[in-house]
Amino acid sequence: MTGAEDEAAAVVADQQTVLVVDFGAQYAQLIARRVREARVYSEIVPHTITAAEVAERAPAALVFSGGPKSVNVEHSPRIDPGIYDLGVPILGICYGAQLIADQLGGQVGGGGSGEYGRTELRRLEGVDSDLLGDDEDPQTVWMSHFDAVTRVPEGFTATAASDGAPNAVIECPERRIWAVQYHPEVAHTPQGQALLERFLHRLAGCADTWTMGNFIEASVAAIREQVGDGRAICGLSGGVDSAVAAALVHRAVGPQLTCVFVDTGLMRKDEGEQVVETFRRHQGIELVHVRAEDRFFDRLAGLTDPEDKRKAIGELFIRVFEDARGGVEDARFLVQGTLYPDVIESGTAHAATIKSHHNVGGLPDDLDFELVEPLRLLFKDEVRAVGSELGLPDEIVWRQPFPGPGLGVRIIGEVTPDKVAVLQEADAIVREELRAAGLERQIWQSFAVLPDIRTVGVMGDERTYGYPVIIRAVTSDDAMTADWARIPYDVLESMASRIINEVPGVNRVAYDITSKPPGTIEWE
Repeated sequence: MTGAEDEAAAVVADQQTVLVVDFGAQYAQLIARRVREARVYSEIVPHTITAAEVAERAPAALVFSGGPKSVNVEHSPRIDPGIYDLGVPILGICYGAQLIADQLGGQVGGGGSGEYGRTELRRLEGVDSDLLGDDEDPQTVWMSHFDAVTRVPEGFTATAASDGAPNAVIECPERRIWAVQYHPEVAHTPQGQALLERFLHRLAGCADTWTMGNFIEASVAAIREQVGDGRAICGLSGGVDSAVAAALVHRAVGPQLTCVFVDTGLMRKDEGEQVVETFRRHQGIELVHVRAEDRFFDRLAGLTDPEDKRKAIGELFIRVFEDARGGVEDARFLVQGTLYPDVIESGTAHAATIKSHHNVGGLPDDLDFELVEPLRLLFKDEVRAVGSELGLPDEIVWRQPFPGPGLGVRIIGEVTPDKVAVLQEADAIVREELRAAGLERQIWQSFAVLPDIRTVGVMGDERTYGYPVIIRAVTSDDAMTADWARIPYDVLESMASRIINEVPGVNRVAYDITSKPPGTIEWE
């Protein structure tokens, strides 16, 4: 393991762990978050995990996720059957429920037309349910399935049904295995979180010890163990993640930390000055301000592929850090605000690569630092909670997420100073209008995108051939899934009018109404 991975392992050494087994689900990360909301630590693992590996990790419970496949098709994902004999409590969800039934001797068949969306779940008469407890009956749940369990395995009891799933909840307390056909992890199942907490605390016996206060205490000890009396530098971007990482490491090692803010020229309008002001004057952390705009524009010249741009930016970040050691030439630790979604999306043994984050997949092979990544176990909402616990001001804790590569991945195609200037002005208008409308805290992320095309327009009775600007705004809890924000038409109209009238070279504005999935929040 790397130093950062050792540090992460030390932080959760005393925590009970729930393993979320991923069968290719859209909501695997959401399940992991819901488990953590129940104050139990969780991690996502692949369905290829073996019984021996599970036994070695000794989890408090397992949750089998949903997935897009049918258990009845060839090469559908399976689980090592030996896992069922370990005595570890298991909760199966959707595909996970069907897999349990199929592997333990039940039967799964086509459910006619299937069930998709809100569905009524009804208790079956004459049977008790440990899993459903005192939940309302009937209750609304969110279904998304074609197949259904048509015969329960021996020793299991069906305790609830829906129109399209005669065995929508099956239970075997003797084997400590429970399963539901619906999705308790989504907000569309109102009593879903209560069911998950009942499984975790009452049935699996998990303690509610995963709190951000405990995390901070364990992290400070792990950071001190890793860094010792060495020196560390932090790549401070001005975003939430690097700010919280810097504050956490500063609490652990104090003046052994120096922050390096690299002004790439790819920041939002006036953001560089704001970062320097906040951290140098108000946080009391030593800050080195490096102006490197020319180096980044030179490095990005001619690059159009988004992965190439991310990796170029990531590598140059490291080179600038190395050059900026100045009075901390002996620094051998690099602090980064890497989060759990960054690790998952950048590709691990547990997940395919969605996009390389500049601070994960974009790191050079000859990295001359040992990484300190105190947030790599956390989702974004947990990071904000840590920031508040550490006393960071709201303007930092609640700042909208901003990608490490900055506007370099919001400009489609080649990145140039002129394009950055256009995008900075358009982006500032988007954020100003949302703030004026009182919508800023309701939206997870909002920004402008500059595509690599020109469009024909008419301005002042003359033909124009300028850039379109695309507005992107989403709502989310953790960035793993997101929905496009329903911004009022009058606010969108004000944004579009101002951008076209105030930003030279722009003659058209569009609004992106794609959710995640199938899209991502960022365009690149």
